[in-house]
Amino acid sequence: HTQQHSNTLITYHTNTHTRSSKMTMRFVAIFAIVLFLVFVQETKVTKAYVSCNPLQLSPCANAITSSTTPTSICCSKLKEQRPCLCKYMKDPRLQKMISSPNAKKVATTCGSPFPNC
Repeated sequence: HTQQHSNTLITYHTNTHTRSSKMTMRFVAIFAIVLFLVFVQETKVTKAYVSCNPLQLSPCANAITSSTTPTSICCSKLKEQRPCLCKYMKDPRLQKMISSPNAKKVATTCGSPFPNC
């Protein structure tokens, strides 16, 4: 009788531990999915509110044309307009300036390298 009682306790403990591990794994998986969805939604919202206007990059004109260090305003505008850069590079009127080595240097200095288009 004691042996059977011990086996029952071991089985109960093992099942409880397994159930607890499965619940923890399930919680982690659900948390990861929720985090991913929030990130994706935040990315969409951020891109949706960016107004692609190349004039927003005018604070960077001096740094691009004269190789001076970009200002903090230039860097913030460049980061804000980053989702639009591929569009700007396809525009024949902007392509030369946006694709220039100095523009890429400014972007790197600002910590916002050009996207691969």
